[in-house]
Amino acid sequence: MGIKDKAGKMQDQGKQKIREAQDQAKQRGQQTQERGRQMHDRGRQDMDDTEQEMRDRFNQDYDA
Repeated sequence: MGIKDKAGKMQDQGKQKIREAQDQAKQRGQQTQERGRQMHDRGRQDMDDTEQEMRDRFNQDYDA
């Protein structure tokens, strides 16, 4: 194997590692976006629960 062959092979390996790193970064970005959506939805649900609890307490206080 000549020097040119080794250099070409090493270059191809480097490009492959770069592609793999880019793919991993994209996956992490997608996971982060999904987690953000889940947290947002959970926060919205908590607010809805709180409003319902307030209405229930109000109704209990004035029904008595």
